Amino acid sequence: MKNIRNFCIIAHIDHGKSTLADRLLERTETIQVTGGQMLDDMDLERERGITIKSHAIQMEYVLDGETYILNLIDTPGHVDFSYEVSRSIAACEGCLLVVDSTQGVQAQTISNLYMAIENDLEIIPVLNKCDMVNSMPEEVEDEIIDLLGCKREEIIRASGRTGQGVDEILRAVVERIPHPVGDEDAPLQALIFDSVFNSFRGIIAYFKIVNGSIREGEEVLFVNTKKKYTADEIGVLKMELSSRKTLHCGDVGYIVSGIKTATEVKVGDTITSLTNPCKEAIAGFEEVKPMVFAGVYPIETEDFEQLRTSLEKLQLNDASLTFQPESSVALGFGFRCGFLGLLHMEIVQERLDREFNMNVITTVPNVSYHIFDKHGDMKEVHNPAGMPEATEIDHIEEPYIRASIITKTDYIGAIMTLCLGKRGELMKQEYVSGDRVELYYDMPLAEIVIDFYDKLKSISKGYASFDYHPIEFRPSKLVKLDILLNGEPVDALSTLTHVDNSVYFGRRMCEKLKELLPRQQFDIAIQAAIGAKIIARETVKQVRKDVTAKCYGGDISRKRKLLEKQKRGKKRMKEIGNVQVPQKAFLAVLKLD
Repeated sequence: MKNIRNFCIIAHIDHGKSTLADRLLERTETIQVTGGQMLDDMDLERERGITIKSHAIQMEYVLDGETYILNLIDTPGHVDFSYEVSRSIAACEGCLLVVDSTQGVQAQTISNLYMAIENDLEIIPVLNKCDMVNSMPEEVEDEIIDLLGCKREEIIRASGRTGQGVDEILRAVVERIPHPVGDEDAPLQALIFDSVFNSFRGIIAYFKIVNGSIREGEEVLFVNTKKKYTADEIGVLKMELSSRKTLHCGDVGYIVSGIKTATEVKVGDTITSLTNPCKEAIAGFEEVKPMVFAGVYPIETEDFEQLRTSLEKLQLNDASLTFQPESSVALGFGFRCGFLGLLHMEIVQERLDREFNMNVITTVPNVSYHIFDKHGDMKEVHNPAGMPEATEIDHIEEPYIRASIITKTDYIGAIMTLCLGKRGELMKQEYVSGDRVELYYDMPLAEIVIDFYDKLKSISKGYASFDYHPIEFRPSKLVKLDILLNGEPVDALSTLTHVDNSVYFGRRMCEKLKELLPRQQFDIAIQAAIGAKIIARETVKQVRKDVTAKCYGGDISRKRKLLEKQKRGKKRMKEIGNVQVPQKAFLAVLKLD
């Protein structure tokens, strides 16, 4: 056990984690690196150039004649996937904190670092991209020293592209990171930190052994779900799965036991031996709190069950996704899904399409609210359609977040204007280094859910970095805005919005829908309403046929007779016709500026 090292790589987006992982894999001759980012094996990850899933892999490294087993976990950098990072950290004893020497310390660097410190990990600071022309190693080292309180000589200068500093990193991993501690002779205790679905072998769970050991063919028990299985195959995670007869204390590996039902494997669960069970489960990591809720509906209603199965399989691989069934008048049966952010929602939608061939409609995302009635009872609402009548509501509370934005001093004015426009409240402002400042804002989560991040990036020319965590619920003046098409409310388009923005927002929505709804044979009235009060209206004009074309000259009454007949037909059509809302219309609401 003294020769095992478990560590992960944490950093902000685009600071070069996956490229550095490639160099480590090359140097330890684990694999031949053919393209870039070998651990990002999902098409989506390659196309977007981001890491979505954390990836575990085992390397062997020889130092001073001794062989060490290094278990590396590469983690995502985007704030929406921070749950992946927290799970990876739970399976490690140390981490490489990678900082881009051309950009310096960013918001996500700091929040990932705090997560590592809370778990008592040994932190090795690495300065990446030192071969770049615009690299500022001295200044960025000063920032790291301020942040960590480490010595300058402890910071390793490296480059993921040229391979500079890779040997020093591997030596530091062996020398500085402690080996896992545990009792080899105690009953088996293993923490599940991830799982994947394989259509031939069932569910494969990835775990780290904290105490004891496991043998192939042994009977095991999953503590939380109380299910019993046989370990048909166990092994370690190389680029492919590599089977072993036994795994010992401190090892990171996988188990195949023919589990078919997705709900039977929970991330954070403990595996123990059936014959000699452990006294208590390992304290897993905290349950994830979804931030953004949206309805996901199959385009064809008969695909509902298939969508449920697809979501269950996806949840195995992405434990931060939550869902529960719901129904909508406009869209039929579907699921209310909880996501960690907008990028997460987009990725889930894309994965449903690619991996499970599911074509879905996603409604406008919103957050959860606490609604208090006149008797003082509280109800949590994730969907504006589930709101009680306005007359029964005493007050509504909405979730607030503490946002941390790190930016160059040139953009402070524009960023403050943006935050104030989103009902933000400046809490404090600190200078990180010469021309970089960190702003702390308290803001309603609902305001940042839709397009805040995109706007922040564009006004700061991509320099500002953003991170947030929920703090509390606060009372707010909110109203429910309904969209009516020909007098019928479309529940999937209703939103909760602040009183001050409601009229403007309603008017913008009506204008946008007018552009997007296809014209019908009858007029479509688009109205925005708060309760019974209509605050905005637009009309999509009907497609008309020239019925009087066949009347050459003659009396006007003949033309009028034809027009009256057409008018009656249109009226009947409007009574029985229904308006199809295209998917573009649901998405367009997100892009309202």
